[in-house]
Amino acid sequence: MKKVGLFGGSFNPIHVGHVALAQAALKECRLDEVWLMVSPQNPLKRDMKLLDDALRLEMAQKALEGVEGVEACDYEMHLPKPSYTWHTLQALAKDYPDSRFTLLIGGDNWAHFQRWYHWEDIQRTCDIAVYPREGYAGTFDAPLINVSSTEIRRRVEQGESIDGLVPSQVISLVEKYYKKI
Repeated sequence: MKKVGLFGGSFNPIHVGHVALAQAALKECRLDEVWLMVSPQNPLKRDMKLLDDALRLEMAQKALEGVEGVEACDYEMHLPKPSYTWHTLQALAKDYPDSRFTLLIGGDNWAHFQRWYHWEDIQRTCDIAVYPREGYAGTFDAPLINVSSTEIRRRVEQGESIDGLVPSQVISLVEKYYKKI
């Protein structure tokens, strides 16, 4: 049975922290693959302004070129919206019966996990690995990288450098796409 880590998020935009966390989860959780599930809309962040799904997916795919075992995935973009993890897990179980899924979430989200739709069912049906976030512990060892998509968007808007915050192969795309929103 293939062991797949599911790392969901808006990746608005993807940054070096996302990539480092995915790589750490791959190793620390002994996974065969990690899928970055580029989410069309987080039900708990409905007021968040998102760049177009296809553009966020394009940047995630480009950022992960050459990163073994980690891939950007558009699976949730083909499911009904809003995107609930429970619905995603049910669909994945049908489409990938030979895979065992591990949900990768941040300690900050874990602290509020009981707000998630069908959280008890999620806990019952898949493994959950929690990565550390500022002020929150994790269940596996991962780097605590102090970078956020919000800060990257702010920097682009202000014309500031984002070198070192996003993978080098997507700097020009991030600057191009986020100047427009």
